[in-house]
Amino acid sequence: MCGIVGYTGARNAADILVGGLTNLEYRGYDSAGISILDQSGISTIKAKGRLQELACKIKEVGKPGAGCGIGHTRWATHGEPSDINSHPHRTPKLSMVHNGIIENYLEIKKFLSDKGYTFESQTDTETAVKLVDYFYKGDPFDAIHQALERLEGSYAFGILFADQPDTIYAVRKDSPLIVGLGENENYIASDVPAILEHTRDFYLLDEMEIAVIKPGSVVILDLTRAPVKKERMRANWDIAAAQKGGYPHFMLKEICEQPKALTDTVHPRIRHTRPDFSADDIPADFWSQFDRVHITACGTAMYAGTVGKVLLERLARIPVDVDLASEFRYRDPILTDRSLVIVISQSGETADSLAAMRLAKSRGITTLAIVNVIGSSIAREADFVLHTYAGPEIAVASTKAFSVQIAMMYLIAIDCARIRGMIDDAKTAALTADLTQAIGRTRELLDLSGAIESLAPNFMKASSLFYLGRGLDYALAMEGSLKLKEISYIHSEAYAAGELKHGTISLITDGVPVVALVTQRELLPKIVSNIREVRARGGHVVVITKSGFDLDADIYDEIIRLPDVDDFFMPLLAVIALQFFAYYIAVARGCDVDKPRNLAKSVTVE
Repeated sequence: MCGIVGYTGARNAADILVGGLTNLEYRGYDSAGISILDQSGISTIKAKGRLQELACKIKEVGKPGAGCGIGHTRWATHGEPSDINSHPHRTPKLSMVHNGIIENYLEIKKFLSDKGYTFESQTDTETAVKLVDYFYKGDPFDAIHQALERLEGSYAFGILFADQPDTIYAVRKDSPLIVGLGENENYIASDVPAILEHTRDFYLLDEMEIAVIKPGSVVILDLTRAPVKKERMRANWDIAAAQKGGYPHFMLKEICEQPKALTDTVHPRIRHTRPDFSADDIPADFWSQFDRVHITACGTAMYAGTVGKVLLERLARIPVDVDLASEFRYRDPILTDRSLVIVISQSGETADSLAAMRLAKSRGITTLAIVNVIGSSIAREADFVLHTYAGPEIAVASTKAFSVQIAMMYLIAIDCARIRGMIDDAKTAALTADLTQAIGRTRELLDLSGAIESLAPNFMKASSLFYLGRGLDYALAMEGSLKLKEISYIHSEAYAAGELKHGTISLITDGVPVVALVTQRELLPKIVSNIREVRARGGHVVVITKSGFDLDADIYDEIIRLPDVDDFFMPLLAVIALQFFAYYIAVARGCDVDKPRNLAKSVTVE
């Protein structure tokens, strides 16, 4: 998730661009840059690091004069943070900023290389820039249109053409972009905060519309060149609220971003109806090299690993151990040259996880990192890396990072099972299709938020709460319990439902809240029996289940019904319901949801 801003008018563009990027830095923080178009052509200044580095560089080299320009603050997806990989990317003909992911950039890169183009960066964006350059014969609209026909993925583009003075071209697909409206000056931006200092009026650019923006005019065209009439919008919120996109908390915003984060992480890694990690430089025979997998992580990431253990063992029939990184380091794990150590971390800087990985590497063991931050310590030091594309996660309690981590484990499990001969091509294709279908249906969970919110008053005064599940539901129950503890400060425990009779049931008395996950058909009779045991002792039961299950009404007090997808993929949907449940209870209790006490986003000390 990157930030884009653009300006055309009579004022100094560099000042306005840097100011706009400052208000978008929450969208990306790896590097920043600007391009200014004036009578002398396009000048570009870029710098790795926080925006202050760019401001210092502009001061050092001399601020460009008045003109129109585009700016970008980057959250890296392809290529480590560096001056070269930062945006804008350019050719002698044009300069471009990009928010999104070009899924077929390797194909485009080969096409352009065959035409004589060379590449300096590791980014997907550079291929898009040079594709527009290839098609540009003096008509910007035609060049952009032809490029869009080739590009696959998500994008918001801001483009300057060297021979088109005072003009910004903009287009979007699946990534946000607005056109800000001023007096004899106009803007583009990823989000309203970038322009609030100058105007509150804007157009929302819709999918595949091409905007032509000059100081005195904004023309928006569809792909047939027909003008599009747009509704003039007006922002009525302050900058602090706008940075959350209008959401009251970053956590709620990030819960709602999960369908897109899942799509961005999974879809580029599916080719020819099966998982494909070739763009991640994973060898085709990678999974066949190992006979045991060790997953190590901390907190939420460890619970993602617990889900991954179930997936890998069930599909690929390979034994998997899951360890808290802090325990893995000190228990002298038994590792062989046929072991694979998978380290999962949102930040890529988690101290215990990094130390666990270094332990494995010191013994000559192959390591694979699943991380959300390119250029992080774990990403740099691992033998192989799979980046999740969740975008920055600002709320301390992880939501979308967890979802993309388990999505990555689905891809790994399916591919590992295929490589190991446990499933054939037809089964691989079917599972991959089921995965993409489940991801598509996560959007329906957002419509359930109101119903889940209405339950919160029933639990806001609880002193203790229990989560129950079996199989995949138990793995997910642990994450649901952690979310509630983190942000609401209610004591909560997760138990494998079959363990109730081994001591836990003594804690169930009249009115004690119990959340029961019921999404696995083969375990349905067993979990229903466990729920009846809870009900018999007065427990207040909330059932989270799928719409395909017909449950007797006497086993629950409240029920949350989820879309019906294959049981194997239900964690992708159920976790969103658990996140909403924890969030709304914490809000009802008046807690600081985004910054829960005593917690930090990235734990970089042991």
